[in-house]
Amino acid sequence: MKKLFILLLSAGAFLKSCTNQKNEISQDKNTPMKSIYKYKVEGLDGKEINFADFKGKKILIVNTASECGFTPQYADLEIVSEQYKDKLVVVGFPANNFGGQEPGSNAEIGAFCEKNFGVTFPMAAKVSVKGDDAAPIFKYLTQKELNGVKNTSILWNFTKFLVDENGKLIDSFVSTTKPSSEAITKYLK
Repeated sequence: MKKLFILLLSAGAFLKSCTNQKNEISQDKNTPMKSIYKYKVEGLDGKEINFADFKGKKILIVNTASECGFTPQYADLEIVSEQYKDKLVVVGFPANNFGGQEPGSNAEIGAFCEKNFGVTFPMAAKVSVKGDDAAPIFKYLTQKELNGVKNTSILWNFTKFLVDENGKLIDSFVSTTKPSSEAITKYLK
């Protein structure tokens, strides 16, 4: 009788263990998507940009290039960054994925941005924004399975991603959408 009781206790513990594992697995499926706050990237100046530092503000992330027809958007990005500084952080990500339009080193890109556009918002070190070697933050921004909102194909330089105050993607915008357009600023008012 004692052996039967121990066997029943063991079986009960085993079943409880299986139930707990099942619950853990289903909780994993329901876990909220990773937020932008999990990401840290190198800045143009070699210092770390920690996205968790931007909690409570919206973040406008832009893949940039110095030799692109959209390069004058740097000026608009600087204006938006200054105008909405209490609500928004702009972060530029130089990338050479399109037409070789960002050939410079990090130092050259930084000097170009400061000299030509007076850029004061954070600029990340040069990265890849698409393909197998895309930076992890851009995989998050472009893949619905990671961001929970939408898939986005980055078609050219100056594609924009707007993230809310809680680190979740709001939307993405094509290169032709100016940073100061109503499509973006309506979220900043």
